[in-house]
Amino acid sequence: MSRPRTRTRPPVTLALPALLAVGFLLLPLIGILTRTQWSELGAHLTSPGVVEALKLSLVVSLWALGLSLLLGVPLAWLLARVDFKGKALVRSLVLLPMVLPPTVGGVALLLGFGRRGLLGPWLEDTFGLTLPFHTSGAVVAATFVAMPFLVISLEGALGGLKQSYEETAASLGASPVRVFFTVTLPMVGPGLIAGAALTWARALGEFGATITFAGNLPGTTQTLPLQVYLLLQDQPEAATSVSLLLLAIAMGVLIALRGRWTGTPVDRRTVAAPPVIAEPQVTSEPDAASPATTGRAAAGTDAPDPKASGTPEASSASEAGRWPLHAEVTGFNELTLDAEPGTTIAVVGENGAGKTTLLRALLGLTPRAHAVLRLGDTEVTSLPPHKRQVAWVPQDGALFPHLTALANTAYGLRARRVARADARREAQAWLDRLGVGHLAGRKPGQLSGGQAQRVALARALAARPRLLLLDEPLAALDQTTRARVRHTLRTHLADFGGVCLIVTHDPVEAVSLADRVLVLADGRTLQDAPPGEVTRHPRSPWVARMLGRNAWPGTASAEGLALAGGGRLVVAEALPEGAPALAIISPEAVSVHRERPGGSPRNVWPGTVREITAVGSRLRVLIGSAEAPDLVAEITPQAAAELGVADGAAVWTSVKATEVTLVRL
Repeated sequence: MSRPRTRTRPPVTLALPALLAVGFLLLPLIGILTRTQWSELGAHLTSPGVVEALKLSLVVSLWALGLSLLLGVPLAWLLARVDFKGKALVRSLVLLPMVLPPTVGGVALLLGFGRRGLLGPWLEDTFGLTLPFHTSGAVVAATFVAMPFLVISLEGALGGLKQSYEETAASLGASPVRVFFTVTLPMVGPGLIAGAALTWARALGEFGATITFAGNLPGTTQTLPLQVYLLLQDQPEAATSVSLLLLAIAMGVLIALRGRWTGTPVDRRTVAAPPVIAEPQVTSEPDAASPATTGRAAAGTDAPDPKASGTPEASSASEAGRWPLHAEVTGFNELTLDAEPGTTIAVVGENGAGKTTLLRALLGLTPRAHAVLRLGDTEVTSLPPHKRQVAWVPQDGALFPHLTALANTAYGLRARRVARADARREAQAWLDRLGVGHLAGRKPGQLSGGQAQRVALARALAARPRLLLLDEPLAALDQTTRARVRHTLRTHLADFGGVCLIVTHDPVEAVSLADRVLVLADGRTLQDAPPGEVTRHPRSPWVARMLGRNAWPGTASAEGLALAGGGRLVVAEALPEGAPALAIISPEAVSVHRERPGGSPRNVWPGTVREITAVGSRLRVLIGSAEAPDLVAEITPQAAAELGVADGAAVWTSVKATEVTLVRL
């Protein structure tokens, strides 16, 4: 049930001028309607001169539209997608005909393309083409004043299109031209149609530039607006009838564009939402991998068998061999990366650490970093993105909304010139393999988040990549769907013959999916080790906290660890004095008391409960203290009730020296 809309009465000081403006614009139109001789309308519009001018106007306006599309579409793309010196000047030139008096535009066209103009003599001598006082001159004049409408409309549409769609298409092997015609243009279709309609309407109504540059020759350059001008002198009633025709055409274009093309909000109550098929239930996904779990060893046993499902051998491992990775990255990122085929590397780090920049450098899509990249025995550093065979799955999947799941999955194969039937058959096999084959005919808007991510993964794997890059592929999913897609991803990465890099902030993903965890800080490698090693000995506070540990930096001393913020931590195994170190304390090792504890704990601090959050069947309690850094303890709900733990409660915390692990930095 929709809420009733609240109507707010506008202030009189604004409403009155607005009504006057509407009246100012409406009065001339009413004048045309009231002064039209409706009984003579048919005779006026079917007179030989009007019919001839109408035919000529249609020819001129359609040719002007064609020229505007031919020249304006690339120009709009250039302005929207390419940064270059003088861009502001070029955009000003595009807008100039919209603000220039039409007669001045006609004079400018004469001086540029007339018989005595800059280019006119060459056109006449070389091609025998004379533009002034010729129908082609009327086309040029109409194009000059109308093309800006197309460029501005399409540039706005291109500016609103996320470049991740085009970049993903390039990573699937599509050349820039193929990307433009198969992804960019279809996705900005509304903006293109709007611009084309406005361009045609403007060309149809052009007067000043045409009469100045091309003249007013019946049957040659005398278009309908010029006919109105002549009729107004001798037959004003006929001029009014022809004006009504032009008015009707203009209003028809604007009504057709309203809402759907010009961005006017559509009442969603009248639009039926596409059906979304529910996710199938998967019950074998483990809740989380243990700290000692490394990569694919944690894979479930209920994964579909590719051979049993009838899937053809379409993976890169079988089609193109196995592809070890060697990359030397410079620029914002400074690191060297080597990995054997079949290795999955989780890339983690704080925001701004360079994770996505690393992936984009491997793709060849960013000037911030440069990668010398070798896949197997092939050096691909100098190759453009669409020739590297490096597939990318961005965070949102970037499924092309105008294509079905099957067409999306087959896109990379078609870009690599695989026959249509073979590409569709192989794409269907990949969709079946990832459990979404029954959704092949659905478009992305009709898929749930988990289904869309499986289709995006199928599309990337079907493209036969040598390197697979996943940029937080599960971040936008809810917890249940994330577990299902993680299970599917883990199962099928086991058969991938190249190297896979996964950017993630999720410790479960890092531990359960990866063979190695690459920790970045300021674009540099801070740690590169198996998940178990990173879990036990994280080398940065951020990684430790991501894994759910307390992490306190400090300097080793004779008594344990001198904390960076002041205070002391007693440990069982000390490091050499003066060595920088990180103390790792598991939340389970922190004891919470209402009174100062006695007994063996040597690390005891008073504090105040600042936050309580539920993690599964347990509670995590954030405790602040003036004597130590913030500390997270994990306790049961029963223990919290017995202790009376609540926000703002005064408590004591303790940690045994044997429960502290020191990691030398």
